[in-house]
Amino acid sequence: MPSHYEFVIAPPKRWLSINWRELWRFRDLFLVLAWRDIAVRYKQTVLGVIWALFQPLVTMVIFTFIFNGMAKIDSGDGTPYPIFLYVGLLLWQYYSNTLTNASGSMVANAGMIQKIYFPRLIIPVTAATTGFVDLAISSVILGGMMVYYGLMPHVMGLLILPVLLFCAILTSLGAGMFLAAINVKYRDVRYIVPFFVQIMMYVTPIIYPVSMLDSHPVIKALMLWLNPISGVITNARVGLLGHGSVDWGSVGISLLMSTAYFVVGLYYFRNTEHYFADIV
Repeated sequence: MPSHYEFVIAPPKRWLSINWRELWRFRDLFLVLAWRDIAVRYKQTVLGVIWALFQPLVTMVIFTFIFNGMAKIDSGDGTPYPIFLYVGLLLWQYYSNTLTNASGSMVANAGMIQKIYFPRLIIPVTAATTGFVDLAISSVILGGMMVYYGLMPHVMGLLILPVLLFCAILTSLGAGMFLAAINVKYRDVRYIVPFFVQIMMYVTPIIYPVSMLDSHPVIKALMLWLNPISGVITNARVGLLGHGSVDWGSVGISLLMSTAYFVVGLYYFRNTEHYFADIV
């Protein structure tokens, strides 16, 4: 007799769960969706992947003129301002793009969600992985700038870089899953997210060093605790550019809070996904 498989689709049995075996079984779908997002991003564009270089590079030039040339904001530790700014923009670009893409991912894939069953978690997770393509491409300019300015990374900084990237993934994916689940029911999210990202850019130490807030300890503490990407950017600059020392306290805060955001986002996503196919 021919062999056959029987798959049982059941709700999660715990308050927070990830079916790793099921995700592994659908790994081919994940790879196809990830490749689709990458291909669509650059399909029928004249410049292709150069767009991944264009955005942070042009932003760096304009912001350097405005904030360093006119407003006289500097890095605070002697690091040349353009590369100080560029490191922050790279990580912010990954965070903001992942958050934006993940928050709208369920609605964007409504047709597939309504027709077939697959782990819904795959869709927002895809946004977190495809963002690494732009990050890797944009890092080429960072390497050139480090050679130009004669900057060498800290060994310890390079070792904690995976931890910092992990925090960025957890933070953006946690918030992205939460907003993606809300967006299924309330389409206001597509208007809220761009405004939120724009505001958050200026309350994150991208164009200024976090040391500028030393005279405002309460605001500085709120920034580090409520915005994990702040600690990520600050310590990534130390590790990559070789100036200053790693702030292990802010690294710990970023890891703790990014994990908390991920847990909350995953919990809400898993507890609402049962109605996605009905109303998306």
